[in-house]
Parts: sequence; structure tokens; C-alpha cells
Amino acid sequence: MRMGEMVARTGVSERLLRYYEDQGLLTPERLASGYREYAESDVDVVARIRTLLAAGLSTATISQVLPCVTAKLEPRCEVLIDQLHQERDRITASITALEESRRLLDGVLSAPVVNSVTDAD
Repeated sequence: MRMGEMVARTGVSERLLRYYEDQGLLTPERLASGYREYAESDVDVVARIRTLLAAGLSTATISQVLPCVTAKLEPRCEVLIDQLHQERDRITASITALEESRRLLDGVLSAPVVNSVTDAD
């Protein structure tokens, strides 16, 4: 399928599809005219990429993970398990830092407003 149909089927922009290709996540065939020709299976690959991105993985990590997961994102490479544990730990640390930031912000928002402007009259 051509780029336009791929965009319609995946909901991903042409720019992102090209980016995924640049990152080695997608490898569409090239026609003699230079146009990209996507396989039916590429629709599922894009869905897996989007899911992994939403899980907080970088495209660099996804390029290593993608060949080692099934369509249902089940791991099939032993090496993948250790890498995914490291990614999970990184995400957990980010969540902890964000929760602390939210706690601090909640404290600021719940404090009474102090009017620091005095009347000059």
C-alpha cells in the first residue's frame, strides 16, 4: 500500500512514518518510481510502535525491542526481558519524580494567597 493509505489505516502522519523509517522501525519497499510501498504487516508494526512509545520507550529502545515481540507484544527474546526491566525501572523513577513535583505543586496551590502589593495611598 502507498503512503496515503498507510496514513489512513494507521492514523499516523506521513512525517511520522518517514521518521519511523529513518529510525529503522519500518522498512517499506521502494518502487522504481521511488514511492514507498508498505506491506499489510506494517500496519501492525506501526500499532506496536505507537503502543511502545505510549509506554515511555524511546525509538532507540523500540528498534531493539520490536524484533523481539509478537503482535500481542509478548516477548520472544530472553535478552529483551532484562532490557524491559531496566526500562520499567527508568519509567518508575520518572513517575516518582513527577509525583513529588505534583505534591510540591499541590502544596503551593493549597497555600493561602498572600497579597504582597501594598496600598501606596
